[in-house]
Amino acid sequence: MKKLLCCLLWCVLCLPVAGALSAKAAVVIDADTGEVLYTHNADTRLPMASTTKIMTALVALGEGDLDRTYTVKKEYTQVEGTSIYLREGETLTLRDTLYGLLLESGNDAAVAIAGECGGQTAFLRKMNDRAAALGLTNTHFDNPNGLPSADHYTTAHELAIITAEAMRDPVFRQIVSTKTYSVGQRTFTNHNRLLSMYEGAIGVKTGYTKAAGRCLVSAAERNGRTLIVVTLNDPDDWNDHIALFDQCFAQYTPVTLHEAGDTVTQLQVFGGDVDTVPLIARNTVTAYLLPGERERIQTVRYGERICYAPVVQSASAGRVEYRLDGVPLADDALVYGGAVLLPPEEKSFSERLWDRLFGDNG
Repeated sequence: MKKLLCCLLWCVLCLPVAGALSAKAAVVIDADTGEVLYTHNADTRLPMASTTKIMTALVALGEGDLDRTYTVKKEYTQVEGTSIYLREGETLTLRDTLYGLLLESGNDAAVAIAGECGGQTAFLRKMNDRAAALGLTNTHFDNPNGLPSADHYTTAHELAIITAEAMRDPVFRQIVSTKTYSVGQRTFTNHNRLLSMYEGAIGVKTGYTKAAGRCLVSAAERNGRTLIVVTLNDPDDWNDHIALFDQCFAQYTPVTLHEAGDTVTQLQVFGGDVDTVPLIARNTVTAYLLPGERERIQTVRYGERICYAPVVQSASAGRVEYRLDGVPLADDALVYGGAVLLPPEEKSFSERLWDRLFGDNG
């Protein structure tokens, strides 16, 4: 307990205090566990500008059939702010429009997606329903693009939760990690400079309006762990995100879950000269963990629940997976740690003769 308290104190001292951070609100969470690693006004309701489009994309991805084409309607082209310059009558796929939404932050793309996924009113209802399903109580969407509205707000923490959910979708993850994307005569360029500035960055979305200020949501991976950083109304967001990533990743330390050659478990054997055989880890497995996480890891083994003799030493015996709060963290192959022979009475005459003549010599 003393060691844990010292570690937590070190983390608090190392993280930037509110006065050193430019953001009006900020949070850092572990994308898999949801654990909060840093917080500053993270539960304050604020406008979030185009980071709204994370939820827009998440809802659209749930509609399916991303490669269906649609014809651009006039109302899709009459939206203020950032644009991918949709033209009335042209045809696009929903997938291409999502790239325009998340890379170029097209407000027209957001309206087109909403229009083609049930219409503006129904789509906004889906956005708010999805927020409610995630347990969010301080988030409300009044449009799909983030343009200013008194009834359009979230918090840094709840926006991080939305992002963690979106990053579980492989298509969303692929889009927001893409630097450029070309379709027809258009080339979309990702506005997220962290993809080039920070090693391990994998997304996700920028935003700006005069009312919201500079908003940024980012994600990065290191040593098998993924962090999400959210800052709202932050004039120095790029530097703040880099500092928060570095300091929060430093809270994780390597923990050996097993060494190569360790016995992970014993497997029951039927019909052999012994009743059990050890299952051995093929490789050393190390995970990067926060203080207190080691005790929350569950071990799951995949493979036969029992086996029958004979058993060949070093043969494949399935694998072992380590989960943190149900989320897969690391895994390894298992092999049989010994040979199990058939009992003498079940061997053929030639096998018994061989054992008698050469058994003592191996």
